[in-house]
Amino acid sequence: MDTVNANRMQGKVVVIVGGTSGLGRSAAEACLRAGAAVVGVGRDAEKCSAAASALGPQARMVSGDACDPRTVEQAIRLGIDEFGGFDGLYHVAGGSGRKHGDGPLDQLSDEGWHQTMRLNLDSLFYSNRAAIQQFLRQGRGGSVLNMASVLADSPSPRFFATHAYATSKAAAIGMARAAAAHYASANIRVNVIAPGLVDTPLAQRAMADEEIMEYVATKQPLEGGRIGRPADVDEAVVYFLSDESRFVTGQVLRVDGGWSLTEGQYRDPHGDRTKAE
Repeated sequence: MDTVNANRMQGKVVVIVGGTSGLGRSAAEACLRAGAAVVGVGRDAEKCSAAASALGPQARMVSGDACDPRTVEQAIRLGIDEFGGFDGLYHVAGGSGRKHGDGPLDQLSDEGWHQTMRLNLDSLFYSNRAAIQQFLRQGRGGSVLNMASVLADSPSPRFFATHAYATSKAAAIGMARAAAAHYASANIRVNVIAPGLVDTPLAQRAMADEEIMEYVATKQPLEGGRIGRPADVDEAVVYFLSDESRFVTGQVLRVDGGWSLTEGQYRDPHGDRTKAE
């Protein structure tokens, strides 16, 4: 169901880093419905082309690596050239370093650490720096919204023991709060969304594991216990990127179905559920 009202973002121009699939694509559609113009960033040129066609005349796409500082700079410039401004950044792009060796600290490889930080923290730094620099040049403020994770401060040691990933998401919160404090007097707002487990390409490993999904059904108990959907986050995105949040900065909103508040249950060796360890 479309719950994002039209005109809440009328006249806004936003850049969404990671806008071709999952949470970013859903957010792009929500922002367009709310009246914004959107410039999306994605790594795959074909996906970018398809997304631009599907999203319509108020959308543009930039194909490039978010870990390259020039990519988001190009997207911001495109928004200014094509739509006449730049009002908000939503950084969704990132990924798991599991295949590179992310895991529990005693098993975490150097490559796993560096690749995870590159994906989740270097890219965030480059996009946020570019946005802040442009907002300062414009002299009229703006909104930065970053994607973190409940794993930043609500760990799940049995099923989600990727310690570099958790560290990168905690660092994203720390950077956002520091920036929010520093730039508040310039009317630049910096906030964070921290979702639970959501049905995105990043969640496919967990979604294919029956035991993990049984755990998630108790760890995210809202609406009968289910995995999140990208649309569950859309209202929060529109809120933070619109003037509705004009007096809000440095905040972390957990859209997690109750993950951060509940124990969750594990299956014992006999197949019955037991309370979390």
